Amino acid sequence: MHFSGWEKIGFGMLIAAWVAFGSNMIGNALVDAEKLEKSAYQVVAADDTEKTDAKAESAVADDTLTLLASADAGKGEKVFKKCKACHTTEEGGKSKVGPNLWDVVGRAKGSVGGFKFSAAMTDKGGDWSYQDLDGFLASPKGFVSGTKMSFAGIKKASDRAALILFLRSLSASPKALP
Repeated sequence: MHFSGWEKIGFGMLIAAWVAFGSNMIGNALVDAEKLEKSAYQVVAADDTEKTDAKAESAVADDTLTLLASADAGKGEKVFKKCKACHTTEEGGKSKVGPNLWDVVGRAKGSVGGFKFSAAMTDKGGDWSYQDLDGFLASPKGFVSGTKMSFAGIKKASDRAALILFLRSLSASPKALP
């Protein structure tokens, strides 16, 4: 028996529909899905989010600064490997894509000679305190809106604390811990 091209296409589509329908029936027979009593993802109003975010940021900063006492600079050096592509750490080292980080703790923001900082960073002002470093390392664009740094940030507070301790060690006279 010889079938035309259209008949072959029709039979193929019919068989595909049977396979899909049969798979659905077998799947429904094997798995009994229950309706959730409450949504797995809760939508929070915008007002509550801002308050919650501010409290969470404060708690995270406090948590990281508390972790500085027990952090390991050796672990911070390992975490710094993410930063090595853009930053140097040796005293008097040249800047790469990002500025040299020698003696960064306590240094004025946007003050490395020979590096062109974004206007947002130079306008931020002040010195790099432990709390400021923690905020910047957690979310560079969140801390300095308009920064040129494209790094997403380090989410784990223990990793940030170790990295801050490592950055602190990059100095002839490291600053006192808070």
